[in-house]
Amino acid sequence: MLRDQRVLVCGAGGFIGGHFVKHLLKEGVAEVRAVDNKPLHEWHQCSPAAENLVCDLSELECCRRATRGVDWVFQLAADMGGMGFIHNHKALCMLSVLVSTHMLVAARENKVARFFYSSSACVYNADKQTNPDVVALKEEDAYPAMPEDGYGWEKLFSERMCRHFREDYGLETRVARYHNVYGPQGTWTGGREKAPAAICRKVIEAKINGTNEIEIWGDGKQTRSFMYVDDCTKGTQMFLESDITEPLNLGSDELVTINQLVDIAEEIAGVKLHRKYNLSAPKGVNGRNSDNTKILQQLGWEPSIRLREGLAKTYAWIESEMLVGSVK
Repeated sequence: MLRDQRVLVCGAGGFIGGHFVKHLLKEGVAEVRAVDNKPLHEWHQCSPAAENLVCDLSELECCRRATRGVDWVFQLAADMGGMGFIHNHKALCMLSVLVSTHMLVAARENKVARFFYSSSACVYNADKQTNPDVVALKEEDAYPAMPEDGYGWEKLFSERMCRHFREDYGLETRVARYHNVYGPQGTWTGGREKAPAAICRKVIEAKINGTNEIEIWGDGKQTRSFMYVDDCTKGTQMFLESDITEPLNLGSDELVTINQLVDIAEEIAGVKLHRKYNLSAPKGVNGRNSDNTKILQQLGWEPSIRLREGLAKTYAWIESEMLVGSVK
């Protein structure tokens, strides 16, 4: 079904987008158009077999150009990062609504057959996430609405846009709520990195520098689940190929504390570090996990790559990048 389509990936210069373009090509999709607003040399990954376009999708004309002649759209483009970034750049995160809105308008105009939107677990009601011993979040827990300020509101609004474009105009939209995607080729420094990459970098720095210390944001007791990028790309394809019209979780249900995440990174590195807790740093909600009941019912599948396996691959890649950088 997928390989017969002309496919557009928005945000292809980003972490998930770059992996997804490679996934599509591996699956045998002959026509893949990859679009991002960054110059090509700044893309996390760039696949020569795809049609690679540099275009600002916050502009409607760029969206019209990008969607012309394609059958399926994967809208992964957003201005985002880890907790530090979304805490300090709420307006930038909200401006991603221009991309999602203009992409929906252009997809309708150009008669796109199917449209996938990557939402986030940040849409969930904050009152459901106050305890580290969190009850896994069900899809209905997004309402009454109290999402992450800025980033979460934009995601929830864009989910509703997808719903109404389907109901009012017949555009076949699909929405998945990603839970903390990580893996190689992702941002690991500079302020946009997420917890798994940040922890790996800090452990590697401590090992290289011999400082024997790591700073952890918050008290380390906050809980999360983390989804390896290969599970994300597989699930994303399955979503758009399915008949599922309501937003569903796409995430691992392997819940760990941030302290346990550090434990795993230390074990991979073969070190044991002194932990310094920065209680004034952004740490997000106290607990968040994915309830996978509905995705199992609807797809007969859920993300299954264990955190230890995925983090080992992520650690090895970040370490190689840091060692190359130190040689330079």
